Amino acid sequence: MATVPNENADSKTSSESENFPEKHGTVAPDEKSKEDQEIDNLNYPPPWKYEKYFIGGYSQGRMIKFKNPKTMYKAINLFAGVAIMFYGYDQGVMSQVNLNPHYQELMGIAPIEGNQRNVAALGGIVSVYYGGTLIGALVAGSLADRMGRIKAVVFGSLWALLGAVLQASAMNITWMCCARVIAGVGVGAIDCVIPVWSAEVSSHSARGAFLAIEFFMNIGGLALAYWIEYFAYLDPNKEMAWRTPLALQIVFIFIIGIGINFFPESPRWLMKMGREQESRDVLKATRDADVEYELRSIKKVVKYELETSGANHYAAMLFPKDKYSKQLRWRVFLAVWLQIMQELVGIGVITVYAVDLFQDAGFGLQLSKLLAGFNNISYMFSVVFAVYTLDRYGRR
Repeated sequence: MATVPNENADSKTSSESENFPEKHGTVAPDEKSKEDQEIDNLNYPPPWKYEKYFIGGYSQGRMIKFKNPKTMYKAINLFAGVAIMFYGYDQGVMSQVNLNPHYQELMGIAPIEGNQRNVAALGGIVSVYYGGTLIGALVAGSLADRMGRIKAVVFGSLWALLGAVLQASAMNITWMCCARVIAGVGVGAIDCVIPVWSAEVSSHSARGAFLAIEFFMNIGGLALAYWIEYFAYLDPNKEMAWRTPLALQIVFIFIIGIGINFFPESPRWLMKMGREQESRDVLKATRDADVEYELRSIKKVVKYELETSGANHYAAMLFPKDKYSKQLRWRVFLAVWLQIMQELVGIGVITVYAVDLFQDAGFGLQLSKLLAGFNNISYMFSVVFAVYTLDRYGRR
């Protein structure tokens, strides 16, 4: 039901704002600093001309609303967790598919033991997926800046959906490899954008715990995929035992691709596009305190980004020409190499080939499967430590 504004109340508030500008977060025009005047007159970029060809996106009228901002915070946290859980599920889903005799015969890679060609082919099917995720992450990073975080996630979901359908229906190794690459593009796009989006819509005081919870869900997805496959393998129909876990990816994709459209867009991106009022509304929906100070801080960051927009692309990061680009390159390299070194310790091998590793250590097949499953569960709960420490003691 529409409400009628109280003119007397508005007049009183306006009068108080003029007499006590600091109380209401406003400053008289003649008292504004030069910096304040500059950020109030930013030259915002026009919308990307190809944005209209991409489906989905943020709508203020469609966005879910809660009376308490903390409820919105929890909803965003839950949704982001589901999206990251999907990434974990997709990482772990091949661990027991690789062991399925029907799958091996259909892909033309049986027997595995003692055949170098088949071993290489098995590893290739797993590996091409990660090439797709690299492409998807690079493309989605650019799209997220051009047309918003939500549309970029929908873009990734469409690729992931196509890849999941093709994987679940694969009839030969070429089909499966193409499906894995396509799925990788979609998953890479989603996993690239979701952590950025969730961090930007969450309060700065809880972003560390926010990300830690997401990666708890990531490992949870890994464990979920493993145990679904473990019990599916007990089915005498070995074809359905590997197709069903691959098809279950579609459930996650529908939740992500459709659900993201009912959540708020990044207030930082909205501000960058000159949509200040929408940015303010998103902050009000996700914060339980006054938002004007944070809104002004975002505007200052946007001003700096617009001034250095020439450095905010991949080529400038790799081949810097100014001081800002050089600083940006080293920050990017640090983050990238931390991820690379993390993978080089062998965690990726354990994720996909844990059962094989336990068998090579002398354990039987059934016991190796159980050890691998409980390893995933312990891996998941080890992340809880980060949930309680990131915001209390710092990232380092």
